[in-house]
Amino acid sequence: MNSLVSLPLDQGSPEETVFPSQITNEHESLIMVKKLFATSISCITYLRGLFPESSYGERHLDDLSLKILREDKKCPGSLHIIKWIQGCFDALEKKYLHMAILTLYTNPKEPEKVTEIYQFKFKYTKEGATMDFDSSSTSFESGTSSEDIKKASVLLIRKLYILMQNLGPLPNDVILTMKLHYYNAVTPHDYQPPGFKEGVNSHFLLFEGEPVNLQVGLVSTGFHSMKVKVTTEATRVSDLENNLFQENSTTEIAHQGLDCDEEEEECNNHIQRMDFMCSQQSSESSRKKRKVSEPVKVFIPDRK
Repeated sequence: MNSLVSLPLDQGSPEETVFPSQITNEHESLIMVKKLFATSISCITYLRGLFPESSYGERHLDDLSLKILREDKKCPGSLHIIKWIQGCFDALEKKYLHMAILTLYTNPKEPEKVTEIYQFKFKYTKEGATMDFDSSSTSFESGTSSEDIKKASVLLIRKLYILMQNLGPLPNDVILTMKLHYYNAVTPHDYQPPGFKEGVNSHFLLFEGEPVNLQVGLVSTGFHSMKVKVTTEATRVSDLENNLFQENSTTEIAHQGLDCDEEEEECNNHIQRMDFMCSQQSSESSRKKRKVSEPVKVFIPDRK
């Protein structure tokens, strides 16, 4: 199979639409969120230089030329990421997935010391699910037209492209992993999506340098929502801050940890500079053990 599961984003003519033309029910919403997630991961890996050109197909979204991950026999590493995306799709279909966190680090013996993080948070309404790209300005309530949802999705991808194109380079020796967090109330204790195993629910992350959070955007379909936040080294955004503020004043840069949810889904993880360590906020949260999955195998890009 040469595509991202049942979403052949890398096949067909480049002019073919990336997102569904209509979103009127939960099934169409799920397809939309899957495609938005897969497109976002593809954008990140392409513009951060993690895979060669041959690992991507080309599609168009308005005036954007998108590079979409595909299985590439010349680059077996692309299969790792596609398998992770497939695992996320499985958890999304079951409404188990709370957050997918793509993490980059440099020391294989210290995966908790991170250099860049991409956080995707999902919510499900009674009607369905949403994907939140961390900006309330692109949030649409249930009943919003398909055209408005598409506009929000295009804005989200556009902002992500602007961000990726303006970030400073990564270290040469980065390692990729992806942690999946679940809604404990509905997720079976023994559930693991394809390509994942039981993960370590670490209570903190250490950041190599000064972390800066970039709130990218939020898309809500009335059935699903997806929110995206990027955390990177402050020196990589020196040329970005003014550009992003000028183009969209709702984009925020803040020093804070992983997104926290209300009620029982509050975050256990926090991001701190390497000379600080922050564990769980309260004894109540420390008693709650969040189920976490991690890839069966991490991925080390050949970026030489």
